[in-house]
Amino acid sequence: MCLAIPGKITSIAGQLDETFRTGKVSFGGIIKEVNLCMVPEANVGDYVMVHVGVAISVVDEAEAQQTFQYLQQMGEVEELEPDKQ
Repeated sequence: MCLAIPGKITSIAGQLDETFRTGKVSFGGIIKEVNLCMVPEANVGDYVMVHVGVAISVVDEAEAQQTFQYLQQMGEVEELEPDKQ
């Protein structure tokens, strides 16, 4: 199953041109680099739905938190956690 996971944009790291930008997104404290080209309206502090490293939509904070909680309950966010070796 393919899922989009909500996260909060903490910084916009790079912009190659008018449409291609990347940023850091926090998923419950785990920070990942994300492609932001599909959400040109997104800013630092916004919540986005991320699928395979690409933000695909902007969502409000309540929806993002509720979705993240559901995914945690289903055990679908373990891959975001750092390796525990």
